[in-house]
Amino acid sequence: MKKLLLALFVIILSGTCLSAQNTERATFEIGKNTFLVNGEPIVIKAAELHYSRIPREYWEHRIMMSKALGMNTVCIYIFWNIHEQEEGKFDFSGQNDIAEFSRLVQKHDMFLIVRPGPYVCAEWEMGGLPWWLLKKKDIALRSLDPYFMERTRIFMNEVGKQLADLQITRGGNIIMVQVENEYGSYGIDKPYIAEIRDIVKDAGFNEVPLFQCDWSSNFERNALDDLLWTINFGTGANIDQQFKKLSEMRPDIPLMCSEFWSGWFDHWGKKHETRNSTAMVNGLREMLEKNISFSLYMAHGGTTFGHWGGANSPAYSAMCSSYDYDAPISESGKATPKFYELRELLSRHLDKGQKLIDIPDSIPTISIPQFSLNEVAPLFHNLPEANYTENIKSMEEFDQGWGSILYRTKLDASNEEQLLIVTDVHDWGQVYVDGKFIGKMDRRKGENSVILPPVRQDAVLDILVEAMGRVNFGVAIHDFKGITEKVELKTQKKYRTERMGSV
Repeated sequence: MKKLLLALFVIILSGTCLSAQNTERATFEIGKNTFLVNGEPIVIKAAELHYSRIPREYWEHRIMMSKALGMNTVCIYIFWNIHEQEEGKFDFSGQNDIAEFSRLVQKHDMFLIVRPGPYVCAEWEMGGLPWWLLKKKDIALRSLDPYFMERTRIFMNEVGKQLADLQITRGGNIIMVQVENEYGSYGIDKPYIAEIRDIVKDAGFNEVPLFQCDWSSNFERNALDDLLWTINFGTGANIDQQFKKLSEMRPDIPLMCSEFWSGWFDHWGKKHETRNSTAMVNGLREMLEKNISFSLYMAHGGTTFGHWGGANSPAYSAMCSSYDYDAPISESGKATPKFYELRELLSRHLDKGQKLIDIPDSIPTISIPQFSLNEVAPLFHNLPEANYTENIKSMEEFDQGWGSILYRTKLDASNEEQLLIVTDVHDWGQVYVDGKFIGKMDRRKGENSVILPPVRQDAVLDILVEAMGRVNFGVAIHDFKGITEKVELKTQKKYRTERMGSV
């Protein structure tokens, strides 16, 4: 009898622990002014991590670092364009295995919040939207454009195949799913948001709460009555002011800062961004004392590998490949002074049954012996087969998503200098005549012209355009690459006359 009573006692205790580890069916609900796991109140303390910015071999280490901070949840975006790099060809394997990432989070007894877009921003190439959408030149992204919605539904259904069975109600750890992302900064279109909501539900995410995030200044623009509303803001913000309007409109909902910005992102050619650690910790302390949930964006930023960095516009400014974000966990996965300050705070706000684990050891770095590069492959000697066209076309019209594109033509003879004007070069252009470098064009600086010297008949003009990141924020996400409109060649005299006539 004593053994039976002891076993019963253990079962009762384990049933009250707020755990993501349980593989039995559980519940996550929105209660009055609080979130509920199996009926028990919980404050969400989420660490935003991006699987695409962390080598798969390091996923578990970064998850453990987040748990060592005192977090109980991980929050992730799903990057559409990394999973469907070619239309209709999906990849959820290896580095893209979001289901495995979710299972690793659950292995370490943490919940998961999923933000599948279709648009995610995140300083990521085109905000996560696939470049090939732009092959339909008149497409209206993030709208009820039929083609955009058709492809969004197909993508979301693929995400559902990967993650729907990992909802907490099915023994997984997914507790919430986001609908779109900060749409109030893009436009006002409630029918579009409602359609995205339905697409997310139809993909299988119909057993956990759905939410939409925005800024306190614009969340009402697209707020749907049947979604949870959350607010995004950063270090140093006035917490009460951020939630004032939301609390008045929905006094009974649990409050959540779905992105509390720990730092900021960097641009090429500009200084490294940092944010004050004391202000960050004080803001989180205030939210915890007021029972406000949060997701720390970023807990660990990582690295934007390859061509996946985004850009801001206007003025055009491409993102660095480093996404360190001045986060508590550094780009290489090490604990920073911010980490220790935050860990000390969260150690005093642990959930029932939650334990603060030891900080995992850093993954060792390696040294690479010195080596020499002794071979070259000149670009103009290794060009692919040419495509011939009478009209200027963007990179997308040649079915090319990234990299560089070379525009070549022959010139008529001229005994005087001419002004080459490109409308517009996206993003870095180099101009050559007969293989000789003449000048550059830099979209970041608004440069779009170069003076050509006198040329012989049939001189070869080359304009080599390198695509940098596609814009990830605002209406400028319709960001075509290469030369996007036209090329003009004018004599200096004609150009000066036109300029004077337009004044």
